[in-house]
Amino acid sequence: MSCATAAGFAPARVREIELVVEEVLVNICRHAYGDTPGEIEVRCVQADPEHLLVEFIDSGNPFNILTSPIPELAVELDERQVGGLGIPLIRAMMDKVTYRREGNRNILCVTAQLVRRGAPARLSSR
Repeated sequence: MSCATAAGFAPARVREIELVVEEVLVNICRHAYGDTPGEIEVRCVQADPEHLLVEFIDSGNPFNILTSPIPELAVELDERQVGGLGIPLIRAMMDKVTYRREGNRNILCVTAQLVRRGAPARLSSR
């Protein structure tokens, strides 16, 4: 992700951001559009010297990842439902995650701090 590298993020942090971007894009394709073709706009902005904002905009079905149930991780692996681990990963790797629906568009924003503080992301839906 060249915008993260240009903003001075360490290679390990860039890889985390890339993983989050991939996970978000997969979720949009799977849940917002399903089998129907659609478009996704991705914007990357250095909000300030310490933060990078990645915004995902799509016009698919409404899907707020912040209200999706978190899978029960204490359950044995063979008893656990397949999938659902991407959202906790996004929350753990990003410093802030927000979602809003504007008209027929989903807008998901993830913010990465230059140096991750280790706390789960703050979440906000409007």
